[in-house]
Amino acid sequence: MTGDDKRIDASVPFVAVNIAILTVSDSRSLADDKSGDLLAARAQGDGHHLADRALVTDDFAAITSQLTQWIAAPNIDVVISTGGTGLTGRDGTPEAFRAVFDKEIEGFGEIFRLVSFDKIGTSTIQSRAVGGVAKGTYLFALPGSSSACRDGWDEILRYQLDIRHKPCNFVEIMPRLREAVDQRRV
Repeated sequence: MTGDDKRIDASVPFVAVNIAILTVSDSRSLADDKSGDLLAARAQGDGHHLADRALVTDDFAAITSQLTQWIAAPNIDVVISTGGTGLTGRDGTPEAFRAVFDKEIEGFGEIFRLVSFDKIGTSTIQSRAVGGVAKGTYLFALPGSSSACRDGWDEILRYQLDIRHKPCNFVEIMPRLREAVDQRRV
């Protein structure tokens, strides 16, 4: 527990965000996707909307294609993926995410590994969890294990996706994420 429960300002009304869950796997299907199920249940349990869910193979083009579709969708505020963040030859989720980022949120991966280190020690160095923003949509890539997804949601995302979290959170700056994108169109 990060202690962030104490940073919730109950006087501020909760704002639900629309979340899409992406599973990256060569061996899973949506029917046996425990990590994706966990993320969907946690997000909905905390009051958010599950806007969409998909599964793609560990393939750069497949990942970036799905991300690009969701980034363009007006009803999706956040994409959270599970899988493909390791070191093997087929693990390319971080590279695919970085290809679509406008800005990387370096602190997400750093804090994820800090949280993970407390639970699995130095094995956390094999995680390449990343976060960023693309055209006003938040994107977060978590490892494929259910425990890693639980840690990512319970210790980081549940708080940063809650407008009541103080001193700051991702939700309160969502209206300003598109400023540079909108200015480029003028």
